[in-house]
Amino acid sequence: MGITLKQAQAAVQAAHDKALQMGVKMNIAVVDSGANLVAFIRMDDAWLGSLDISIRKAKTARFFDMPTGDLGKASQPGGSLYNIEHSNGGLITFPGGIPLKNSEGQIFGAIGVSGSTVEDDHAVAEAGVRALQGQ
Repeated sequence: MGITLKQAQAAVQAAHDKALQMGVKMNIAVVDSGANLVAFIRMDDAWLGSLDISIRKAKTARFFDMPTGDLGKASQPGGSLYNIEHSNGGLITFPGGIPLKNSEGQIFGAIGVSGSTVEDDHAVAEAGVRALQGQ
């Protein structure tokens, strides 16, 4: 079973709360197991350009079932996945996208966050992941 709207909203809310705590303005997206958008928020004054990036981070994390930062490491020049970011209509291969797992350890969606440094994006995404642990 895929992620429910209630679960996606819980992940977005937890990520939003973390962003507020950190004092950053984020775009936060959650996709289902088919990489379809389920929930999204754009915080007041968050960068417009990060809207698309947050959704692509979530989709990229789901397409490859790994954090986007990990994919980025493998896609550097000389890496086994060099230039992969040009596939699938454009991927995002820097931190801020993380797969979401259900209580059985199956990936049932992903979260993507963009709007600050990649370290901040990842930290906010991790808050969304933690909100769903054990569900």
